[in-house]
Amino acid sequence: MKNEVKREFSLRGRLTGALLAAVLLFALLQAAVTYRTARAETEALFDAQMQRIALSLSGGLAAGALNEADPPADSPAAQEMIIQVWRADGVMQYRSPLGRLLPPQTVIGFSDVAAGAERYRVYALRTATQVVQVAQHTEARRQMAGALALRAVLPVALLAPVLMLIVCWVVGRALGPIERARRQVAARRPDDLSPLPTADLPAELRPLVDEMNGLFSRLAAAWAALADFTADAAHELRSPLAALRLQVQGLQRADSPAARQLATQRLLAGIDRATRLVEQLLALARQEGAARDAPRTPVDLVALAHAAADDARPEALRRAVALALDAPAPAMVQGQPEALAVLLRNLLDNALRHTLEGGQVRVQVVPAAQCAGPVLAVDDSGPGIAPEDRDRVLARFYRVPGTPGHGSGLGLAIVAAVAERHGARLHIDASAALGGARIAVCFAPDAGAA
Repeated sequence: MKNEVKREFSLRGRLTGALLAAVLLFALLQAAVTYRTARAETEALFDAQMQRIALSLSGGLAAGALNEADPPADSPAAQEMIIQVWRADGVMQYRSPLGRLLPPQTVIGFSDVAAGAERYRVYALRTATQVVQVAQHTEARRQMAGALALRAVLPVALLAPVLMLIVCWVVGRALGPIERARRQVAARRPDDLSPLPTADLPAELRPLVDEMNGLFSRLAAAWAALADFTADAAHELRSPLAALRLQVQGLQRADSPAARQLATQRLLAGIDRATRLVEQLLALARQEGAARDAPRTPVDLVALAHAAADDARPEALRRAVALALDAPAPAMVQGQPEALAVLLRNLLDNALRHTLEGGQVRVQVVPAAQCAGPVLAVDDSGPGIAPEDRDRVLARFYRVPGTPGHGSGLGLAIVAAVAERHGARLHIDASAALGGARIAVCFAPDAGAA
């Protein structure tokens, strides 16, 4: 299949073209209306002129007086007007010298008369003693009316181009802020995420610029978080890698099978810790990044808790920790199954790592009075978390001083990221039942739907 070429369009071109077409159409319509109106008024003016001439001649003036009243023979009026005066007995009393002879008019008032191949507009006025006829050549009337109408249309024809130029100028000025914003964005450096200025912006453009500034703000926050994450990750990876190097050197210096076996075990343990750190870094980056756009589906927290407990049971047996599950009834939330599985897996792993041999860990999925939705909680019999550290443990790479083991300080940060994305609240308290820490995730009824 051939690739379809998407035709770009210019807002300036479309707006200018539409306005110019409207101006041109209006000018043509105005010119047509003005022309027709001017011609009609001119025709009416000519008729009124003929009527006044007939009325002025209906007073029974003598032929000499009529001749004196005639316009000069070479004037347009003399060439266009034909005046004939008939007595009541049908005898012609007067006729204009240059006009052709018209038949006596039987229709009183205005009428159109054919004389040979020409047509005339005639006005006849009857008095007690005479009939006055004033005629005008139809073609001459039309030419004069057309000339006067064209003079009336001329201002419209002259103003239309001026108006079109004004339209182009106004459109350019109106779209100037868009071009200015484009230049500002084009001139920016890749690391410049400062807001665009919103002064003197039209109301139609301000929402777009506000949204762009919001996007710049989110990108700046994401960029800063990425920079902090990269720096923290580089710092945290430096220690495990240095430890692995020392363990490899210890393995090289081992001079007995027992020493080599011990060095090998330490090396494997170091590799496991480095592997887990990398896995948690990737999990945290995924939960704070692309995983936000993953689809949301109904998730049964009870089934999720059973699966997580089954996965964690071998580690609990190895550490001699009793792992219990308390989930009396199904509990459904709207969310991302993989992310919620990561949340519960990290809660269990954190509890198992901080619980001494012979201790207890319990997973609960129960309703709670302080939550409108279900609560997913993990209790342990470990040392617990002091109140002053309960907010700090949610930060990346933070470990409570004096905590045994070799954790990375990322587990609860991952839990916090998943809970925030699902609209759930995270509570860290002392476990009243087991004496250690209790970490509870309180879901809303429509958790994850937003």
